[in-house]
Order: sequence, then structure tokens, then C-alpha cells
Amino acid sequence: MSNQEFTTSAQNEELTAPETVTDEQTAPEAATEEQKTPEPKKDKKQGKVKKALKSRRLRHGTVAAAITAVVIAAVIVLNVIAGLLVDRFPNLKADFTSNSAYALQNDTKEYMKNLNKDVTLYILSTKTAFENNGEYFVQAKNLLEKMVQESNGKLKVVYKDTASDPNFTKKYKNIDWTSATNVAVIECGEQYKALSLNDCFTYDEEYAAQGMYQYTGTTIEQAVVKGALYITTEDKVVVDVIKDNQPGDYSGVTALLNDNAYTVNEVSLITGEISKDALFVVLFAPQADLDSSQIEKLSKWLDNGGKLGKNLIYVASSQPVDTPNINSFLNSWGMKINSGFVFETDPNHLQTGANPYTFIADYNQKYVENLKNPNIPVVVNYAHGIDITDDSAASALLNTSDRAGTEPVDHDENWDYNSAITGNPIAIAAEGVKTEGDSASRVITFSSDRMLLNAFMQYNSFNNAGYLMNIFNTLAEKDDDTVVIEGKSLENAELGITDVSSTAFVMVIFVIIIPLGVIILGIVLWVLRRNK
Repeated sequence: MSNQEFTTSAQNEELTAPETVTDEQTAPEAATEEQKTPEPKKDKKQGKVKKALKSRRLRHGTVAAAITAVVIAAVIVLNVIAGLLVDRFPNLKADFTSNSAYALQNDTKEYMKNLNKDVTLYILSTKTAFENNGEYFVQAKNLLEKMVQESNGKLKVVYKDTASDPNFTKKYKNIDWTSATNVAVIECGEQYKALSLNDCFTYDEEYAAQGMYQYTGTTIEQAVVKGALYITTEDKVVVDVIKDNQPGDYSGVTALLNDNAYTVNEVSLITGEISKDALFVVLFAPQADLDSSQIEKLSKWLDNGGKLGKNLIYVASSQPVDTPNINSFLNSWGMKINSGFVFETDPNHLQTGANPYTFIADYNQKYVENLKNPNIPVVVNYAHGIDITDDSAASALLNTSDRAGTEPVDHDENWDYNSAITGNPIAIAAEGVKTEGDSASRVITFSSDRMLLNAFMQYNSFNNAGYLMNIFNTLAEKDDDTVVIEGKSLENAELGITDVSSTAFVMVIFVIIIPLGVIILGIVLWVLRRNK
């Protein structure tokens, strides 16, 4: 047997040997001593627990856990507070999409801030049902919330479920309630207007023809602004558009006028007369000349029984059209339209692509003062030059640079464009005026219908729509409330920081605030650990 085994056996014998009880020690006392024997082990365990509780590792771990808990709680609280603030103040929502898909346009903000009448927009569904129609409806809801905020309480949005409240529709008798495309009703006092699906959203026409809607954008922003402008305007100016003589596509002009609270009528000079209360007549790119009786009706209307005060907007076709009667009429107002095409060679006036027939025109003094932004240009496309035949009666409104020329329609192959550049600006738009005392009638001429097509007027980057409406508003003595707002799509609404302010904002957060916060937190932890 080894020494280790022997020692262990001896110890076992000592543990199992009976303990002798002396005369002086009674049995109960011995039992008491046996009961007290385990107490030193208990004290040893408690000592270990106390030591562990006082250990440096546990203290540091507790501090770290506490800080983590505080940070998580702070994030949750801040998130809740941010959510409440955004619900209360929708403009606090930051829009970092490259095309500002969730931000209001400047025209919208300005109009809403200046809204001086109470307007209510009734969305014809519950809020939940409206949002459930898809992402473009959620986008529309967010835009409406921002518009309410900008209006300082003048605009109110109410979600009205017509299924649960069928009496709601009875109030609006002039709305076709059999149509399934009504989205909203906008109301101001006794004036109201229905906003349709076409007004508020864009969608794929092919799918729509099959009864399905695949939405591609929202136009609810401009629909609401234009609807509000229409119902808050009490005395609407009347504009008659002549529908005779194969006119060009004037739908862009009439849509712009309707959107800006003008009353537009289509009239015939062949079978009818111009409205007596019409302040304007539009003759848009006729492909056939007016006959003498039509010219006479126009002249008589402009004379207005000697009182004058009428305005004709004549837009020539971009294509060469033989119109001797119209030319003679214009000549009596001091103007003549040439048949050739104007080209521009000044690089500062050319658009991207350097097409010499598409260029920027220079403003003259008139009809510029009340433009919202005169720094935005009017773009011209395939226009004819206008000669001023009587300086006392007519003047140019829009000009080319002095490096432009006119290309003849019938030139031969030996024609040199340099020979057509005279060094003088060419008029693209002009005005003839006849006065009687304090009253005046005007004939305003644009030398190309293309510059007033919807393709040019729908964009805020061009001032074609703004300039045309400023002419109407100035002559009608209306405030310049011109509304030109583009629709919004989510197709290219990826996160894209392109403007300086947004870039600076993101840079401050991720380059300064977050790193600084991490550094401060690290310093605090280091100080706490060092002092423990």
C-alpha cells in the first residue's frame, strides 16, 4: 500500500471512530456541539458571495449593464417623442429622397401660407382604407399633412366614409356620384369641387383599361392647390377659345387657365359670337386662314363699342401656314410674322444638345415685374421671327440674342446661315396696343405654338407657363397666384442626397454628432472605471 492510500485510510478511520463522552459533558451538550460543526462552512460561502459582490469585475459589469439599459431606454423614449412630434408637426419629417418625393414644392408652400379662407378637403374613405390603397396613397397622405401644417389651420383634411354616412353626398348636387373615380371633395363656403382619381394620381392606362390600377405617381399636391384656388376665387375671368380653322393642341393652355381659376369657353366665329363678358380670346395655331367675317367679328369685339378693354392672344403655328387675312389683321396692330425658322448661335442661349432651333428667349421689361422668378427662362422651339412694322403701336416682348438669324423655308443648298445673322435681336413674342383714354385693347402674339404646349409648360424649370399666366393675371388685374406644380413619383425616390443643405445635414450627423457622442461616452466610462 502506498503512503497516499495509507494516509487516506487513516483519516477515514479517524472520521468514523466513535467520540468518547466524559462525565462532565452530557449527551445534549455533545449534540449541540455536533449541530454547530457545519457553521464554519456556511460562513465561508457567505464570504465568497460578499467577495464576489465587491469584486472589480462585477462592479464594472454592473456599470456597463446599467449604461446599456439607460441608452436603450433613452433611444426608446426619444423614438416615442420623435413620433409624437412628427404626428403633431409633419414638417419635421426629413425627406432624403433624390427627387424630394415627400416634400412640398415651393409653389405649394407659398400658396398655403397665403391661404386666407377656410378650406376643407373631404377624402371619400376612411384613413386606413385610403392608406391601404398603396404607397402612393401613403405618400399623398403625408403631403396633405404637410399642407395642413403650412396653411396655419386654413386647410382641414377630413376622412369621410360615404358608405357609413350616405347623407354626405346629398349636399353636393352638382357632383356625379355615380362615378367610381371620385377621390375627394374640396369645399370653401358654398363653393365646392370634386377631385377625381385622374386629378390626384397617375397610373398605367393599359392596366386601367382592364379595370386594374397600377399607380405611377401622385398629383394630389397640385390637385388640392388648384382646387382651393378655384373655389376661393369668386369673380372668375372669362376666356373664349376659338375652335374654328383646325386649331392646334390648346389643351395645355386651357388646363393652365382652368387650374388658375379662369372660366374657359370654346366658341365658334363661324356659327356663333364671342361672349360679351369675355376679357380674353385665344386663337391658337389655326391651320387655315380666317375668312373676312371672322376677322370682322374679332375686330368688332376688340373695339368693344369704342370702349376697348379686350385682349386677343394669338399663337402662330410652328409650321408655315398661308394666312393672308390674319397677316393683314396683325399688320393693322403693328406686327408681321415671318415664315422662316429662327435659329440661335449664342451658346448662352442654347439648351442642352445645342439644337439651334430650341433656345432661351430674353425678357423685355413688360410682363416681367410680377413674375415669381424672372431668373427662370422661357424656352422657344421652332419659332418664327416677328417684325415690328409700327413702333408706335407694337413692341417686342421676348427676343433672341443678337447672334440669332432666320432660316428661309425655301433656301437652296448654297444658303449660308452666317449671312442670316444681322446682329440684331429677333422678336419671338410681341404686343400691339390701341388706346382710347385710359382704356386699351391688346393683341399679343407668340410666334410658335410649341412653346405653349403642355410638354414645355408642365415643368417648373421652364417659365413658359408662368410667363403666359403673368400676362393673363396682369391684364385681368389679378394677383399672381400662378400654380405650376409637378407630380411626384416613387420610382426614382431612392435615398439620394444631392442638394447642399441636405448634404450638410447628413454630414453634421454622421461626421460630427455621432463620433463626438461616442468619444464623450468613452471618456465618461474611462473616468468612472478609474475612480472605482
